[in-house]
Amino acid sequence: MSKYETAMKIMQERCGNSDKDVVIGLSTIALSTTAAGKPRPSNRMVSAYYEDGVFYVSTDARKSKTAEIEKNNEVAICGLDWFVANGTAENLGWVKDEKNAEIRAKMKKVFVWFDDHGNEDDPNSIVLRITLTTGTIIDNEQKYGEWKYNVDFVNKTEGCL
Repeated sequence: MSKYETAMKIMQERCGNSDKDVVIGLSTIALSTTAAGKPRPSNRMVSAYYEDGVFYVSTDARKSKTAEIEKNNEVAICGLDWFVANGTAENLGWVKDEKNAEIRAKMKKVFVWFDDHGNEDDPNSIVLRITLTTGTIIDNEQKYGEWKYNVDFVNKTEGCL
């Protein structure tokens, strides 16, 4: 098994369980700037569903993160399970849109709160897709031999960064 495949196995074990969501930190670039006019980061915790290098988030289109992503879709994420990554985020639209049927079904299964708090009949209830590009996965237990994996999700290689 290659180092990249090992890293993906670790991510799947930690985040890809189809029966639970994972909490990640999602960072965007705020619409407001610092007093010096420089970009300002904006950070928040979100519940996400992970699958094959992609996190899915259920949110409201009127939230600041959605407006920030619309202006600049470059994002950074981190997880309590010892990983950090960069990627791009995309608003997939209304959760009940026919094109989102498959991910909606998964979200209803994974997010135990979805039916009570998802408000999916509201067209502002949307799906964000966060496609990872690069990242670092730490394996403190060295379960598969390595401690740190630097991953290029796009080219499916380990050792970038």
